[in-house]
Amino acid sequence: MSPGVRLWELAAAVPPESTQQAVGYPSLFVLVVVGALVPVVPTGAVVSSAAVVAFHSTAPLSLLFVFLVASFAAFLGDVCLYCLGQRGMRSRNGSRWLTALRDRAPEERLAQAQAKLDDHGVTVLVLSRLVPAGRIPVMLACLLAKMPLRRFIRGNAPACLAWAATYQVIGILGGSLFPEPWQGVVAAVALTLLIGAVPSVWRRVRGRRTSGSQSA
Repeated sequence: MSPGVRLWELAAAVPPESTQQAVGYPSLFVLVVVGALVPVVPTGAVVSSAAVVAFHSTAPLSLLFVFLVASFAAFLGDVCLYCLGQRGMRSRNGSRWLTALRDRAPEERLAQAQAKLDDHGVTVLVLSRLVPAGRIPVMLACLLAKMPLRRFIRGNAPACLAWAATYQVIGILGGSLFPEPWQGVVAAVALTLLIGAVPSVWRRVRGRRTSGSQSA
């Protein structure tokens, strides 16, 4: 029997679920890290979708692995982004990473983040991870306050754990409501996108009310 035929037989003997896990966990890690560095990837929806698939999996530790991979990837991405921001703060010309952080942190939200940081310290990092679009203003406030990396890590570690657990619960709820994994994925993604859209809609409504009262 040729080596090519043996390899084909071994590949065919691998259970589909094991193959999915071998591809899924690295993909989850990469997507969450990239989403932490470049906040355009809906990482919450990615974690919830992975939790749905793990919920329907027969492997007993699938949900635990999703939690560990997602929380570590979020932590690593945040730390890398904070280090890049610190490098930009020390540079005379700044950096594109620091500029990107400033562009994604409106002055009003940055002022709020700075006030919360003064009042609550690093514990505000936990809330910033759970509130949609709250992470970047708080991280920028930490950079402007020249918070040491070690102190940022102490606050960011529990924040990433709480974030991963929250979106995993959303995925588990979506997976438990539907018999098919793809149905649960659709429900989890829709729910996470809806949660992410609520703050921006609320700010628009509040802005219209404020402008209307001022014009009156």
